Amino acid sequence: MIIGLDAKRAIANHTGLGNYSRFMVDIMATYQEGHRYRLFIPKKKNNSSYEKLLKHANVRSELPHSSTMKRFSSLWRSFFIKKDLLKQGVQLYHGLSNELPIGIHKTGIKSVVTIHDLIFLRYPEYYHSIDRKIYNFKFRYACQVANRIVAISECTKRDIMHFYNIPESKIDVVYQGCGAQYSVMVSDEVKKQVREKYALPDRFILNVGSIETRKNLMLALKALKNVPEEIHLVAVGRRTAYVDELLEYARLNNLENRFHLIHDLPHVDLPAVYQLAELFVYPSRFEGFGIPIIEAMHSQLPVIAATGSCLEEAGGEHSLYVNPDDVQGMSDAINRVISDEELREEMVSEGNIYLRRFNEDVLADQMNKVYSKCFLSEKSPSIVPEDIQTVPYTYGKLVADNR
Repeated sequence: MIIGLDAKRAIANHTGLGNYSRFMVDIMATYQEGHRYRLFIPKKKNNSSYEKLLKHANVRSELPHSSTMKRFSSLWRSFFIKKDLLKQGVQLYHGLSNELPIGIHKTGIKSVVTIHDLIFLRYPEYYHSIDRKIYNFKFRYACQVANRIVAISECTKRDIMHFYNIPESKIDVVYQGCGAQYSVMVSDEVKKQVREKYALPDRFILNVGSIETRKNLMLALKALKNVPEEIHLVAVGRRTAYVDELLEYARLNNLENRFHLIHDLPHVDLPAVYQLAELFVYPSRFEGFGIPIIEAMHSQLPVIAATGSCLEEAGGEHSLYVNPDDVQGMSDAINRVISDEELREEMVSEGNIYLRRFNEDVLADQMNKVYSKCFLSEKSPSIVPEDIQTVPYTYGKLVADNR
């Protein structure tokens, strides 16, 4: 079967949706090699991680051909790509990042869309109004016209059913794994170099992810006051305005020397940082899944995360969970883990067993079964929203702005 995939994020993004897209293409090309995979990208960009995907004999890139479509590549991806899908003989198209081309349901090509989260609907205060409108249009449309929907967690599945009134029978949950590099133990020499390079403390708690309000790093920082002074907090991630709030709290509470921020950390150094840590904390208020938890567990770290979304799915029953507003609960959980060696060993060993469900071959087989389901019925996937026929031209312009 010839499978087309929306690979914009795979070539353009180095984290998040990009990681997911590259991971899925790689495992499908490796473990379901009977298919041919066509990666549709709006334009070429330098990305070594993407280039590795093209080493698979059954994978190749597809770009817009005409000068007009090259110039308006975002419009090509959202509206005019259908002609190229048909020319390439694509039988199934997978929107890896929450959206599908407008009118895909009229081509005869089966379609699958992966929905990562609907946080913009559950927590609208974290998003600009125009972004919410665009996301809502694209996500809702994709859910309604797709033959199958892939949710990256049971939590996301519930939100798709709740916000878009999509029947459960149309949604499959397929998790994401993480790169193999996190399961490889880094040498002591490399660890020493990384520790010196980033001035990492001897003992520290680690957090990885964009440092923004929703990620709720303040909970861990406040909990640090009730943790032994030799324990520091290291946060690795993209800087936002929230950082200033964290630094001000650290200054007012004499935690400046125990709170360390690292921005723009190269991926090659991240496994060593994980393995140098004593504990991983992920107090986010809401996530679609929580890949850093999987990375930490592969790095043989015990995990403490927040309740309220999907993080229990990522961490399993032997990780610890606290309410995202419970400072004392976070302090107690941290102190319990760092002081109880037997508990740490149990969390790590049981975590390794739990991680088997995220093995690459398992996930590739699950995704292939989703693809097969698309061909079980020739019925139209669903009713197309009435307002699709009257999409304003400004939507196309906004798409071109990469929103």
